[in-house]
Amino acid sequence: MSRRVRRRGAQSKDKGKVVISPAFPEASEDCEIPRPGGGGGDGAGAAAVDWTCLPDDTVVQLFSCLNYRDRASLASTCRTWRLLGSSPCLWTALDLRAHRCESDTAAALASRCAHLRRLRFRGADAAAAVMNLQARGLQEIAGDYCRDITDATLSVIAARHEALESLQIVPDPCERITSDAIRHVAMCCTRLRRLRLSGIREVDGEAVGALARHCLQLEEIAFLDCGSIDESALGKVVPLRFLSVAGSRNLKWATASLAWSKLPNLIGVDVSRTDVSPSAVSRLLSMSKSMKVLCALNCVALEEEGNHNPTAFSNTKGKVLLALFSDIFKGIASLFKGTVVKERGFFGEWRSWANKDKNLNDMMSWIEWVLSQSLLRIAETNPHDIDEFWLRQGAALLLSLVKSSQEDVQERAATGLATFVVIDDDNAAVDPARAEAVMRNGGIPLLLELAKSCREGIQSEAAKAIANLSVNAKVAKAVADEGGISILADLARSMNRLVAEEAAGGLWNLSVGEEHKAAIAEAGGVKALVDLIFKWRSGIDGVLERAAGALANLAADDKCSLEVAVAGGVQALVMLARLCKVEGVQEQAARALANLAAHGDSNSNNAAVGQEAGALEALVQLTCSQNEGVRQEAAGALWNLSFDDRNREAIAAAGGVEALVALAQGCSNASQGLQERAAGALWGLSVSEANSIAIGREGGVAPLIALARSDAEDVHETAAGALWNLAFNSGNALRIVEEGGVPALVHLCASSGSKMARFMAALALAYMFDGRMDEVALVGSSSEGASKSVNFDGARRMALKHIEAFVLTFSEPQLFSMAAASSAPAALVQIAEAARIQEAGHLRCSGAEIGRFVTMLRNPSSILRACAAFALLQFTIPGGRHATHHAGLLQKAGAARVLRAAAAAATAPIEAKIFARIVLRNLEHHQLEASI
Repeated sequence: MSRRVRRRGAQSKDKGKVVISPAFPEASEDCEIPRPGGGGGDGAGAAAVDWTCLPDDTVVQLFSCLNYRDRASLASTCRTWRLLGSSPCLWTALDLRAHRCESDTAAALASRCAHLRRLRFRGADAAAAVMNLQARGLQEIAGDYCRDITDATLSVIAARHEALESLQIVPDPCERITSDAIRHVAMCCTRLRRLRLSGIREVDGEAVGALARHCLQLEEIAFLDCGSIDESALGKVVPLRFLSVAGSRNLKWATASLAWSKLPNLIGVDVSRTDVSPSAVSRLLSMSKSMKVLCALNCVALEEEGNHNPTAFSNTKGKVLLALFSDIFKGIASLFKGTVVKERGFFGEWRSWANKDKNLNDMMSWIEWVLSQSLLRIAETNPHDIDEFWLRQGAALLLSLVKSSQEDVQERAATGLATFVVIDDDNAAVDPARAEAVMRNGGIPLLLELAKSCREGIQSEAAKAIANLSVNAKVAKAVADEGGISILADLARSMNRLVAEEAAGGLWNLSVGEEHKAAIAEAGGVKALVDLIFKWRSGIDGVLERAAGALANLAADDKCSLEVAVAGGVQALVMLARLCKVEGVQEQAARALANLAAHGDSNSNNAAVGQEAGALEALVQLTCSQNEGVRQEAAGALWNLSFDDRNREAIAAAGGVEALVALAQGCSNASQGLQERAAGALWGLSVSEANSIAIGREGGVAPLIALARSDAEDVHETAAGALWNLAFNSGNALRIVEEGGVPALVHLCASSGSKMARFMAALALAYMFDGRMDEVALVGSSSEGASKSVNFDGARRMALKHIEAFVLTFSEPQLFSMAAASSAPAALVQIAEAARIQEAGHLRCSGAEIGRFVTMLRNPSSILRACAAFALLQFTIPGGRHATHHAGLLQKAGAARVLRAAAAAATAPIEAKIFARIVLRNLEHHQLEASI
């Protein structure tokens, strides 16, 4: 694949996270920090700065601007700064999501966590290690992607952190959490004000009752995507102000609406993505005296009612209903009574207003959170018939939420933007209308600004959104025009693996556009991508696949391919091909090597790849992969590498003939891409006669004939090229006849839509029946057994008939008669241009092959003489890639005399004569060019 999109769920793995080491190395008492103008540099005219004299407050402020890794580096410079780096004010909040947090890491951090108040982590293993931080004063805990978290772990977290006020474990389902753990939380964390959990199978009445009895300040509950919830018990949590049951199932809505409407402090309810009934919604809106907002996004029954009867929910008694069919911006704006607001601008502004209404502030924070959660989940499931919502207000809502001051909301909104545009993960398909809606609403500069945030979680999600949106060519141009390439290149250098991974994905998608390749190289993107491979060389499949994919796209450009090689890309990609076991990485590494090797005439990368230790062996091995994409790209790389003489023989020595024949034999039902590359690699190897013979002996003829019967032009054209090379050897020619190759080649010669396929099929048939096979056919030595029963005379007549018909398709009788009657060059020029097959100019023949066509000019068959003259015309037309090479071979073979005889032969067909004259004229042109 040349591009890749990524949705939210791919981040739920803990695998391969970077380990952070909080323990700073011992340092001397004195700072040994290089000073401007100090030793080691010329420093002329520079003012000396004594960094050791900075006030402690300034140093602490400097530390606060850095991430944990950079803090550790700075603190390691001296003992004084080490102590300042441990200042309690720097350790009130800790975000470990980008790092592997195990028990020993947490224990090492414990000495700095006495004043820790807020903690974020990712994964069940990190959750189990939390208690080792010894942070008993923790007030907020938020865990992401903790699918495997257990009752025991959650209960211990609660028991060790009695001061907890906010506990959030979302968005992955916590299927191993039961009501028992919720009861433990209630009993241990009596100061709890907010509880957000997702995916619990059952929240029973006892668990909710425990929350009501023990957590007397509990203002917010979110039970997302749960299997069942005791609705009536929730009605007894008297302090409750905000309730979300989004995505939960099996709720009794009549009971729920009745119980919840009696809660005296309830301000907001979220029933999004549920089967809530219109009557339950109406009951909540009419009966609740305190409720201000009801969020009900993607509720099928409700939307059917709203679309069928637009006035069904018009009488909401001043309450706001947020649904897909309502104007969400207008509804939220109506909450700001007495304040003039821009309907689509308040999300980023409301906190700055002099508003002392705590209820309104809390309500807006909650609305932002539930909207970001539900919009992301809707984007992930991508329900049908929702395009209008995304284009009308969904995209603008996500962009508005990106401006939130809540980091969690910003991240979810950015992830939502990355997700809702993707309509097909496997084929990297992005909905153009949705992507362009983001662009029209100012999303590109907003996301790029977000990507420059100092918060790595925000950087990662913003980079992911930019990456997915950039699949659309118009958006990619906007990203480039706004300076996005430099921003992504900078992020690719991040020490945070998640940030670097998403940035590499952005460069991967942008590098699809030819117009962006040079800009990526100029921004240092090539080196950043190569460095990523060396930095995370094992176990980090996401970043490696994206880096290799971007390098593969860049390597398709001649100049960028040189940059890749100079930056160490050949070594990095070969390392991946040899050592990485992840199929996606293998595929992209092989594709990158194939593209690097595709510039054989303009740079030395082809030879460089072949000379890198283990490269060819690894690619040969990858042709045996279980993954079709890996096999395809490996075969493509071997095809390109086989254009180099040394590589060709080294591939064969590494078992390439056997592997590629086996690949061709097994790809009858494979994709056209794999079939083409398998045939192409055999075509490339068969340039060597020794390899050609080996391919025949290994059984390569039959699968190539089968591929020659393909309806796909790319496939049968490549197979025809391989059979043409194989047919040069008499034993292989006989095998082709015996395996039924003549009818296949005749069919190509007569009916293929590709002139090249018809041309090479004709040449293969000419090789087979120019007389050299006759001796072998008499002996019957194409295989160990006796020769198969074949009507050689019938096959020869059929072949010659179609060769003649092919040559005659390039004959215009009137024009040929004029050329025969005149010595003026104009008619010959016109015939040559009409007969020219552009692609044939890329074919390169050996001296033996050219000699064979020269010999064929003397063949008793006038058809073969005409075919030989036509072939030599194609190989020597001025401007052809190898025309000068072929002209030199003809001169060495003394072909001019034979060509003149053919042109003057009284019994030769007019086509043979005219084509021979054109070849003579081509030789004169090349001689003249050589003498200048």
